[in-house]
Amino acid sequence: MITIPDLSLVVLVGVSGSGKSTFAAKHFRPTQVLSSDFFRGLVGDDENDQSVTPAAFDALHHVAGLRLAGGRLTVVDATNVQSTARTALVQLARQHHVLPVAIVLDVPTALCVERTEARADRAFGRDVIARQRSQLRKGLPGLRREGFRTIHTLRTQDEIDAVEIVLEPLWTDKRTLTGPFDVIGDVHGCRGELEALLAKLGWELHRDGDGRAIDARHPEGRTAVFVGDLVDRGPDTPGVLRLVMGMVAAGTALCVRGNHEDKLAKALAGRKVRIAHGLGETLEQLATETAEFRAQVAGFVDGLISHYVLDGGRLVVAHAGLPENYHNRSSGRVRSFALYGDTTGETDEFGLPVRYPWANDYRGRATVLYGHTPTPEVEWVNNTLCLDTGAVFGNALTALRWPEREVVAVPSERVWYEPARPLRPPAPPERAPYLLDLGDVAGKRIVESRHLGRMTVPAERAAAALEVMSRFAIDPRWLAYLPPTMAPTDTSAVEGMLEHPAEAFAYFAREGVPSVVCEEKHMGSRAVLLVTRDDGVGPARFGIDGPGAAYTRTGRSFFDDALTAELLAGLRAAVGAAGLWDELDTGWLLLDAELLPWSAKAAGLIREQYAAVGAAALTALPAAGAALTAAAARGVDVGEVAGRVAGRQRNAAAFDAVHRRYTWPTDGLAGVRIAPFQVLAAQGRNLAVVEHAWHLGVADRLAAASDLIAPTRSRTVEVGDPASVAAGTAWWEELTAEGGEGMVVKPAGSYVRGQRAPVQPGLKVRGREYLRLIYGPDYTEPENLVRVRRRRIAGKRSLALREYALGLEALDRLAAGEPLWRVHECVFAVLALESEPVDPRL
Repeated sequence: MITIPDLSLVVLVGVSGSGKSTFAAKHFRPTQVLSSDFFRGLVGDDENDQSVTPAAFDALHHVAGLRLAGGRLTVVDATNVQSTARTALVQLARQHHVLPVAIVLDVPTALCVERTEARADRAFGRDVIARQRSQLRKGLPGLRREGFRTIHTLRTQDEIDAVEIVLEPLWTDKRTLTGPFDVIGDVHGCRGELEALLAKLGWELHRDGDGRAIDARHPEGRTAVFVGDLVDRGPDTPGVLRLVMGMVAAGTALCVRGNHEDKLAKALAGRKVRIAHGLGETLEQLATETAEFRAQVAGFVDGLISHYVLDGGRLVVAHAGLPENYHNRSSGRVRSFALYGDTTGETDEFGLPVRYPWANDYRGRATVLYGHTPTPEVEWVNNTLCLDTGAVFGNALTALRWPEREVVAVPSERVWYEPARPLRPPAPPERAPYLLDLGDVAGKRIVESRHLGRMTVPAERAAAALEVMSRFAIDPRWLAYLPPTMAPTDTSAVEGMLEHPAEAFAYFAREGVPSVVCEEKHMGSRAVLLVTRDDGVGPARFGIDGPGAAYTRTGRSFFDDALTAELLAGLRAAVGAAGLWDELDTGWLLLDAELLPWSAKAAGLIREQYAAVGAAALTALPAAGAALTAAAARGVDVGEVAGRVAGRQRNAAAFDAVHRRYTWPTDGLAGVRIAPFQVLAAQGRNLAVVEHAWHLGVADRLAAASDLIAPTRSRTVEVGDPASVAAGTAWWEELTAEGGEGMVVKPAGSYVRGQRAPVQPGLKVRGREYLRLIYGPDYTEPENLVRVRRRRIAGKRSLALREYALGLEALDRLAAGEPLWRVHECVFAVLALESEPVDPRL
């Protein structure tokens, strides 16, 4: 009898004529068997056409991968006598986290030759079979080194005829166990707390003659499931092991392997391990026990497996958690993740690894219960729950009743072990709420955000931001928010275009966002405006006198104090006329906007960079064209050069026209307009997460209330409706034909999470002519456009998401009334990330 896992990649190994196809047909369903002969016929119309073998195996491997990804047993029927062929299949099994199984038919050569010669469709002779036989014999001793965990070798026809194949579930597959369960978090040697928790859960403890708990039964037939880390750090690891081993042996409990059991198993086996994190205390405690008990412990911890799938697949228990594609799979990667989790490669201020927040991306149907990373309180995150509440660190030992989903906990008896990282964040230092400290921003920073977890600000980025902030920024008490960078849409496939709405609509459709808002992209200067209702609000809320602030993306004031006060007075009046002070019940508003015209703040840049380039080109190129015309009159062939110069002259004229559209004269505030598109926050509320339709409605009300405010035009597009997409595209074409910069496409619901991560908060789609300012007058020439199309936007998109999450975190803290240094931590981090080396043209 041969037993193989019911989810595995079975590789049949044997020379031609050994009976592999007959064996496969006898023991497996036709749909489970992938034959190399069949795939040769599929791609080449002839099963014996060796010239199509590479293509046939490409197709076979592709189909095998699809089957394994879907969780289906797969059998590969090919000779597989060469190690390279087997290695490719082992790699495929590893890629899909299944076990590779080798079944070798090592039958006599004479029998193989006899069978082959009896078949009219086999034209090769004894030499081929002899060569295959030689390759097989050389490869057999190395099968395990190649990665095969299970190897079955059949050497006679009688053995082959008598064999029976039995499919068995993986050790992790306990779907037939339906509970009810009591899943218990990390115990870490806290025997007293474990006994108290079991009693609170209704379990009856059984004790030996010395009064030691050696088993427990529940009157309702419940099963306990331990998430691992029974050992280390606590006062009585042997007592915990004695109780849990008794429960497991009696069938009333299951236990998965934790990273601490993993290290203990290695230590008890005599392998070299680092004695740290409580392992030394465990070994000292076990040294006082009998040799028989230590042997039982060694066998127990060595036999623990990575995870369990329970209750029909509805529940998964793993020590450090488990992503959905690892459930009920078996590989070194699965085991490593289940025991140790995944890290970002960084360390925190306590020297501990920063763990990747896998639960934030989890979207599986099964509930995952785990421990490993202690938390002060349990909190459901996307159908996952961490049950390690730091019992050994003086907090609590926690369990979850399943399927009731009821949390039960008992307090720790005391702090048994001081954690390297405080279980609860240290209380903010006592200081004035508006006082900043260099230590808040200097050096490497790790900022926690509710929307994207931990983000790291390298020390060199912080230094760059500190230079800008200290020399040029406004008073930080006003600096409550910095807007994030915005990523462009994917490079367009439309002929002659670099950006087009089609790619933006397609992106949001892929991310499952049904409806988007397209906002007119004003060509001005990005402005953040903090305006107060009256002069008493600034000192009371922000600790500073004044009506508010109007500042750039880098925190610099747009105008001097007098003009700023005049601008904010006009904005304050507009907010009042629109009824927003009372409606929002607030004494201040924070707005995201564009300040128009572009020349109001960027006159020097326009004059020195854009106007100068246009003027120089429009002076030189006509003269060059005239000289070429004169040369042509003399009979010189200048056709190609003249055409190129004429094209560059047209491009230069188009370039010069672009920046002029965004320039008009201003005198003080005369001619200046504000185009708000988002109300970021008000007193007690982060409004940036409200759907965009509300923000645009507020912007329209402000525009109706004051000539200072410019409206922001918009359209809503249903990305799954071709007619709606076509209408949105036509609107973009109208905007850009009028000389507009383009539009920004945003999810209608503002903050949205996709399948694995937050969706981009907006994608900018800029017009063909506007992009001349970014990429140069001649970027539309075919040879240049080919190069420009190779732009890489992944880094820009990553930066946009991180800055967006930091901005939302700053607004959350601001709305909650947290101290300035807490808000400023996020604002400063946005400015620091801006120094990352990302293509500035994106």
